[in-house]
Amino acid sequence: MPRLRPRAAVTSGLLATALVSGTFLAPAAQAVVGTPSADNAHAFTARLDIGDGKRACTATLVDRDWLLTAASCFADNPAEAQQLLPGAPKDATTAYVGRTDSTTTAGQVRTVVRLVPRGDRDLVLARLSKPVTTITPAALATTAPAPGETLTGTGFGRTADEWAPVKMHQGRFSVDGSDATTVNITGVDGAAVCAGDTGGPVFREQGGSATLVGVNSRSWQGGCFGTPAEETRTGAVGSRVDDLDGWLSETVTAAPFVDFNGDGHRDVAIADPKATVGTVAEAGLVRVVYGNGAGVSEVIQGGPGVNGGPEAGDGFGTALATVDYNADGYTDLVVGVPDEDIGKVADAGAAQIVYGSPEGLGKGRGGTWFEQGSGSGALLGSASEAKDHMGFSIAAGTTAAGDPYILIGVPGEDLGTVVDAGSAIYVRGDTNVAINQDKESVAGGPETGDQFGYSVAGSPNHLAIGIPNEAIGTVANTGMIQILKHEFNAEKIPTPVKSINQDTAGISGAAEANDLFGKALSVASYRPEGAAADGDSIIAVGSPGEGIVVAGVNRTNAGRVVTLRVTAGGAVSELQDIQQEKADVTGGSETGDRFGEQVSVVNTSPRTVGTTTSMLLAVGIPGENEGTVVDSGAVQTFSLLGAPGLTDRWISPGGAPGLPGVPGANELLGSSIHATATDLYIGMPNGPGARGAAHLMPWSNVTGGAVQAVTSYEPGKGGLPAAGKAFGGAIR
Repeated sequence: MPRLRPRAAVTSGLLATALVSGTFLAPAAQAVVGTPSADNAHAFTARLDIGDGKRACTATLVDRDWLLTAASCFADNPAEAQQLLPGAPKDATTAYVGRTDSTTTAGQVRTVVRLVPRGDRDLVLARLSKPVTTITPAALATTAPAPGETLTGTGFGRTADEWAPVKMHQGRFSVDGSDATTVNITGVDGAAVCAGDTGGPVFREQGGSATLVGVNSRSWQGGCFGTPAEETRTGAVGSRVDDLDGWLSETVTAAPFVDFNGDGHRDVAIADPKATVGTVAEAGLVRVVYGNGAGVSEVIQGGPGVNGGPEAGDGFGTALATVDYNADGYTDLVVGVPDEDIGKVADAGAAQIVYGSPEGLGKGRGGTWFEQGSGSGALLGSASEAKDHMGFSIAAGTTAAGDPYILIGVPGEDLGTVVDAGSAIYVRGDTNVAINQDKESVAGGPETGDQFGYSVAGSPNHLAIGIPNEAIGTVANTGMIQILKHEFNAEKIPTPVKSINQDTAGISGAAEANDLFGKALSVASYRPEGAAADGDSIIAVGSPGEGIVVAGVNRTNAGRVVTLRVTAGGAVSELQDIQQEKADVTGGSETGDRFGEQVSVVNTSPRTVGTTTSMLLAVGIPGENEGTVVDSGAVQTFSLLGAPGLTDRWISPGGAPGLPGVPGANELLGSSIHATATDLYIGMPNGPGARGAAHLMPWSNVTGGAVQAVTSYEPGKGGLPAAGKAFGGAIR
């Protein structure tokens, strides 16, 4: 029997745009001729509007964050669907999930922000801007389609007598045969796959549940509206999915990565907050290295997509964070400018969103600027004051519901007459609110020099704010942290969960002067064994001023890190007290080490149960002496789960994990670190050269996997300008 060769999914005659019943349905391929589906039946079926009416397709919700559809829906030439590149879709795409009747508001509306093509068949996974939590995704079938088997298909395209039907239709199809990647089907009782149904599901129904067998790719379109009467064939070809569970699982559980230009390759932003811009000393800038050899760019104040202009000592780039804040598929960069002068107010500080675009950072829409005394909400209600240092610390991400947020530390904020009490600004959507100890629901009270907001961190579930100079009782500068969740309380701020200090019941150690508990913070989501989702968080708290007693002698400023688990229900407990005097931990606590000056945690597989190799911690030890080399610094890594001495690895220049160079005096290695799902970013703003450097170390180098090459960035090499003063001060 000759192989079925239906017409291509899109022909020139199918590219016309149609506006019917207020719904854009420009067909990009096929739709099911059959009976209208019952309300809410097969709600996992989604309608795609690609390019604001340029094309229409159908898709299947296969995960709370992902749709599965045909790659040809997004390809410039649908016949070359397997050449579709990963990244943000070229045309803006809206998904209507579970809206089986387009005249209603049922279901969920999302934007498609990222494409992951399969490559060996007409298939692509499409990430949604926010999770869909009210509709059950379709599971993939685990057995191949059998000849003669009857399957069901659903779609939103043409029917026999409608160009743009209001309701989703469904039909029955008989399996003719299959090969390794495709399945051939023929409509039963007049059913056919028509224009508008490319990417739609073909599924097996058993015991009241549906399992996805294939995804429509192309069809003869016999009996479809607009098809010549002489074409009567109702055969179609779909892409098999029953063998793709591993690919699906690997893709949907992978942590997102920074991609400013949406090309599917990782980009890196490296700050030099002391760089001279033009002739302006220490104005600061950010260098961006685009992945896949796409070049290097510079982000400066007054440059594309960035507000203001460079001023001496601004410190642009002191803090960095990344998030797709406008949910368009391009990562955005949030930059702290803590020494920005607002008018004549010195060092008031500010923060800036620089938006990603197909051409890179700042090349699309204009940026968003945050300063006190302008805008709306809490920002408008407060004034920029000298030495507020807004933007000294920044965290950004998305909540568990998928809403982007930004948390901005303002550690020098005066509250009333209380100098440097500190505050933080939480931004989500069009809302911004102030969080500080003047709020009734926030623990403690404003005190001079507390510096609430010196450090900030967040996960999809929780926020953490450091108050390193908080006095506990009469003990000065011992430190405290405030844990919150994203949901607003009656004060219309993120709801405080618990405050933690070293005198809190269940927390090891004791509150001592100058411990600076909370000077560094980092948070990651965590899914414990037996839990259905990653609703917990693990927080690492740096206490670099902690004195550690060794052989009866107190080693001042030796430092330690405390890790905390926060459950979805709000219970907080200590996991580990981590320091260099613990059993089997490399090194020893020495005066001035400042272990915990910086901390960074990551969950490398946030959707899966946390393990010793997926829940990771990096600790900066900038005061560490390597032999006789003073303050050369070091970085030490641990698993967040299990005893510290079982998993720790030591990182210093020239060591086994592959960091290049040799230890240098006053380099303070460990003063800039950031953990991502694949790599540990290590900044060296204080050397070895006069301009600084940065390195990306694969996690496998310190977790027992294969040792891979470390990627290094240095001014004057690899296209980076030979200029700067503290390159690597922050990295994202």
